[in-house]
Amino acid sequence: MKKNSKRNHSSRVSDLELNSVDAEKEKKERQNNFVELLPPEVTFKIFSQLDIWSLCRASVTCRSWNHTIRHSDALWKPHCLTVRAVCQREIDDDLESGYPWRVILLRNYQKSKVKHEWLSGRYSNICSPISLPEKIMYPMDADTWGEILEAELER
Repeated sequence: MKKNSKRNHSSRVSDLELNSVDAEKEKKERQNNFVELLPPEVTFKIFSQLDIWSLCRASVTCRSWNHTIRHSDALWKPHCLTVRAVCQREIDDDLESGYPWRVILLRNYQKSKVKHEWLSGRYSNICSPISLPEKIMYPMDADTWGEILEAELER
């Protein structure tokens, strides 16, 4: 019976030590985390200087960064407006549907890249579907294909 008591006591002590180590580690991380130290306006200004890829990478750094970036819709708006240059109809439809800027960007970013390539004539010389680079293709609706075909006919 005493052996079990000693084991339980030693396991409780080691649990307490682990908890204090975790608490100390978390405290240090908070001290180094500018998102939790700076005013929200300053944090927003810092994150607003990032491009799309850097913003996405920053969002997976830690929970507080993810929460701040994910819930700051205004961080995504300028990037979304850049995509709008190519996907105006799609962006406007999503805005009317009430999607937040981050979701609109997620829904249209890849499409904008492919659509831009089509509209700029990158695929004008392709003779068959076999020649298309499948890895970068993105499913598009009939209206988008109509825009692409009009651009091809104007060339």
